Amino acid sequence: MRETPRAEPPQPRPHRAIAHTAGALGSGTPHRSDARPPHTPRGERRSGHGDRPGTTPPVPGRSAVFWALIVLAVTTWQVLVHGPLARLDERLSGALVDTVPRGLSEAASDLGNMTVALPSLACAMAYAAWRGRRAAALAAGLTMAAVPLLVVPLKVWTARPGPLEPWAHGYFPSGHTATAMVAYVSAAYLVSRRLLPLSVLLTAVTAAGLILRGFHWPLDVIASVALCLPLLRWPVYAARYDGRKGRVPHGSDRAET
Repeated sequence: MRETPRAEPPQPRPHRAIAHTAGALGSGTPHRSDARPPHTPRGERRSGHGDRPGTTPPVPGRSAVFWALIVLAVTTWQVLVHGPLARLDERLSGALVDTVPRGLSEAASDLGNMTVALPSLACAMAYAAWRGRRAAALAAGLTMAAVPLLVVPLKVWTARPGPLEPWAHGYFPSGHTATAMVAYVSAAYLVSRRLLPLSVLLTAVTAAGLILRGFHWPLDVIASVALCLPLLRWPVYAARYDGRKGRVPHGSDRAET
């Protein structure tokens, strides 16, 4: 009886046409051994932080928000009971007020005025809406609207007098610092995250001007920053939602959200 020849496994053909090569150049094998990305939408997608698709904007994590709330609670408690931290704050303010020309400190503090900060945010919101990032623009507007809803009750509750106006009350926390931080940081997220260092600088200049001019105690400014950190998560999450919804290719607008 004649034996049936065994089927041999397919051998690589060394002179296979390059157009039909699936693996490395000239290998002729069907297995991929080069570094080319697969030609599928999932393969083209680049992950951001934590295996999430796309480029994720930087956002304060849960631990940062937790510590910000702790700082807000401690500073509020110290102001209410006029504890040692509040007394140290008053001595520090006395050493800092008017150490620079008043015209310079007033100009810096004016960056937190609504007439300056709100138009900047409005322009960024209009730009974001024009680019299709409507959720992020809406979230930024709602975040700014939440600032007085949170700051004003704290001012009334603590009734802290001012550094140069002890007869007046309602200085804790600083509304100008909160307005500047939310407006400028939100605007940076709406336009391009490359502007984040500039937004942080503008907030810091505003806070320094308020302290050096004597419009606010240092703890007023610190409490405002702690209050705004959780709020700023809203525009970032909305920007991330817009990026997923629009499926913007890597390297274009989504990378700058």
